[in-house]
Amino acid sequence: MLNALWLGFFLIAAISAFGQWLIGGNAGIFAAMVESIFAMAKLSVEVMVLLFGTLTLWLGFLRIAEKAGIVDWLAKVLGPLFLRLMPEVPAGHPALGLITLNFAANALGLDNAATPIGLKAMRSLQELNPSQTTASNAQILFLVLNASSLTLLPVSIFMYRAQQGALDPTLVFLPILLATSASTIVGLLSVAFMQRLRLWDPVVLAYLIPGALLLGGFMALLATMSAAALAGLSSILGNLTLFGLIIMFLVIGALHKVQVYEAFVEGAKEGFDVAKGLLPYLVAMLCAVGVLRASGALDMGLEGIRHLVQWLGVDTRFVDALPTAMVKPFSGSAARALLIETMQTQGVDSFAALAAATIQGSTETTFYVLAVYFGAVGIQRARHAVGCALLAELAGVIAAIMVTYWFFGATAQ
Repeated sequence: MLNALWLGFFLIAAISAFGQWLIGGNAGIFAAMVESIFAMAKLSVEVMVLLFGTLTLWLGFLRIAEKAGIVDWLAKVLGPLFLRLMPEVPAGHPALGLITLNFAANALGLDNAATPIGLKAMRSLQELNPSQTTASNAQILFLVLNASSLTLLPVSIFMYRAQQGALDPTLVFLPILLATSASTIVGLLSVAFMQRLRLWDPVVLAYLIPGALLLGGFMALLATMSAAALAGLSSILGNLTLFGLIIMFLVIGALHKVQVYEAFVEGAKEGFDVAKGLLPYLVAMLCAVGVLRASGALDMGLEGIRHLVQWLGVDTRFVDALPTAMVKPFSGSAARALLIETMQTQGVDSFAALAAATIQGSTETTFYVLAVYFGAVGIQRARHAVGCALLAELAGVIAAIMVTYWFFGATAQ
């Protein structure tokens, strides 16, 4: 699918360019496309410079958190909830511990640790699956919640904003938190409806009700604030949360006799290796998106949508963020490239760039998660997994656009 998407970008760009040359007489379109390829290759390296530093720094601190037992503690806290949501999984089964570890790692931004743990969890759930090719209820819930991807710290998005010159990279912290909460809630409710899960179980309610009340009360508080105050609060909470977690990791690590410096260096080395492996994908996708933009195809498509939205009497500022939303279900790297390209062309703190960043942080890449997790155990019949995951993704995108208007509609252009 990713191969077809990448090839499609170039083919659409070629058709658009030939149309502009043969019909519009624009012979300079090909020079613009070639120039865009080299410009995007250069931009990829510039992005990677900060990416090396950011991943090295953050994975160093996260290794301290792992060794301090913070992820294990989160697994114990979440264990009783998943025991009720997955009734076919016996109490004490290794899958429950792996599942909670996976979600704890995702919440902390431990993507490098979350995926291998998640694959182990899926294999463990497959041992309980009576069918070798059809997804079980537990596997579907696990996959949908992974696709909705509740993440407390979208560090990579902060990094991209910083690289593009944002004065406050964490400005989108609260919008992303609200959008990803919406996608996760919709994902859970859709699976619960399909599987007739007992969400009114006392243990489940003990988890869900405090969380819902906290989120509802927080949103009620936000509703009383002006746009400028909302942006300021998002900035303060984003920076405070990020720095507070770093201090917490260090203090808890020291209390648990972790050699924090050695643990940081160990994790930082892994961050360097992870960043190094991302460069080819970043170059490939940014160059493809650059050609698509230079050919005029992307602008023509967006103009068509913009005219339709305008005809409906709706504000059109969100339209430039839609490319990120459109490719997000299929390719995380393509969505990342479109996010960076939107920041480049529209401005890092423009409404479109803020909306695209919020969309990027609202969910995971649905079809990638589906392919990796179900492919690892040979699942061929996904049942309602795809529908529920896409519904969660749609909820995340809609919530991201609405929250961006709420926070930045009166201040960003």
